[in-house]
Amino acid sequence: MGNQDLRHLISDAPRVMVVDGSKLVRKLIGDVLVKELPNVEVVGCAGLEDAKTALATGPFHLVTTALNLADGDGLALAKAVRAASGQAYVPVIVVSGEAQARLEDRSFSEDVTDYFDKGLGHQALAAFIRGYVQPEAIAGARVLYVEDSRVVAMATKRMLERQGLSVVHTISAEDALKHLDTFRGGEDPGADLVLTDVYLKGELSGRDLLDRIRNDYGYNKRQLPVLVMTGDENKDNQSGLLREGANDLVLKPIEERLLVTKTLFQLRVARLPEQRSIDA
Repeated sequence: MGNQDLRHLISDAPRVMVVDGSKLVRKLIGDVLVKELPNVEVVGCAGLEDAKTALATGPFHLVTTALNLADGDGLALAKAVRAASGQAYVPVIVVSGEAQARLEDRSFSEDVTDYFDKGLGHQALAAFIRGYVQPEAIAGARVLYVEDSRVVAMATKRMLERQGLSVVHTISAEDALKHLDTFRGGEDPGADLVLTDVYLKGELSGRDLLDRIRNDYGYNKRQLPVLVMTGDENKDNQSGLLREGANDLVLKPIEERLLVTKTLFQLRVARLPEQRSIDA
């Protein structure tokens, strides 16, 4: 994405495809999107063949799909989207009750951009989709960013600050814990989100920092979201981080749009009231 503000690259009238075998679910998701995203065009499809027909009508800005469809599955749909003219880079989101398991198993298809846990509810799904098609700054949101490479830190900090985020940068897990310690015992944890590399100079790693946040400080995923950056392609190691309490991973090399989307999404979900699940 270069150094441009992502908000200038996103459509003001997004076209979103919602694929689900349940007419009720399609309507519920569509109604929330219309309410939350002015000028959105929602195209509902019952299955794989309907979606393929819709793809021929023109490009979409984002596609959501259930994992299981009557005539295929979400992974097959993602592949069909990638094969459609002009759709090679459109985000494809699988909405599933198995999202967390898929995340932890790292059973991604390269054609799927992300998975969304439908247990989070419709409002969270709308926030998730908005993060891709119309990312908006969250006033006053604070990111505690842990990275020991000053060159990497400078570039990543700029990506976040361009979105109106306030970034506190530390070069070690030890320094990050000192920051959190100054707020310990109060209602405010001292940050709205922690973004940390796995490998850090010093005695403590990003994994150790995650462990301290979840177990010593007792902050859950909503109280203090943690995004972990890693260049480790070992899926077992990636799965371990998620099981140990990371909200999500950001794989290196960092792609600006994905980093911003994941960061803003976690911040929005942390501020949402508990939602009822999306019933399939």
